[in-house]
Amino acid sequence: MGRGRAMDTDSGSLAALDGRISECRACPRLVEWREEVARTKRAAFADWTYWGRPVPGFGPPDARLLIVGLAPAAHGANRTGRMFTGDRSGDVLYRALYDLGLASQPTAVSADDGLELHGVRITSPVHCAPPANKPTPGERDTCRSWLVQELHLLRPTLRSVVVLGAFGWQAALPAFAAAGWTVPRPRPAFAHGARVPLDGIDLFGCFHVSQRNTFTGRLTAEMLREVLGAAARTADLL
Repeated sequence: MGRGRAMDTDSGSLAALDGRISECRACPRLVEWREEVARTKRAAFADWTYWGRPVPGFGPPDARLLIVGLAPAAHGANRTGRMFTGDRSGDVLYRALYDLGLASQPTAVSADDGLELHGVRITSPVHCAPPANKPTPGERDTCRSWLVQELHLLRPTLRSVVVLGAFGWQAALPAFAAAGWTVPRPRPAFAHGARVPLDGIDLFGCFHVSQRNTFTGRLTAEMLREVLGAAARTADLL
């Protein structure tokens, strides 16, 4: 995951970028919250040493498919240090990726559990766990430069992107524009199943894998596999 010391992204390395992300302290409210959660913990994870820092992207540097979420969960990725690892949302997402042959195993419990992604990288527009899972617009905008840099580094191989939820969609479109893609105006609205061509890649919309969506049936496993499968076929991964 590239959690090493901060390095200059001029090296063109995703590992260097991930290291810089993991050291970021740009948003005081998010820094205070993520570190407080890491200190107080949840009773079920009392024996864990929480990551408690910004969570970088996860997946190979030559990924053809990018999945964009929202932000780390307080007791999920903020605890484990890896995107969508250690919470119910990740259980749903990684199961779907495994079913499609895009992940080496169906579960993600810790950063050292051996999970590997095949041609897929997962990131988010906000890298710190926010209170109530709700980053402010200012925090979203402050964090955007990380996503822009990640998109620049992924561009040579990137062929499709799945954005989970309306927040991620609204955050991702300006990042793609800043990274050099031509984004239609007016900007396309988010919808589950939406598909937007952007200069050689296709952007897909999908309801977020939040418990609110998966527990109520707004997003079913089949619906998730359909979008991920379409994006993976576009990226020549299936």
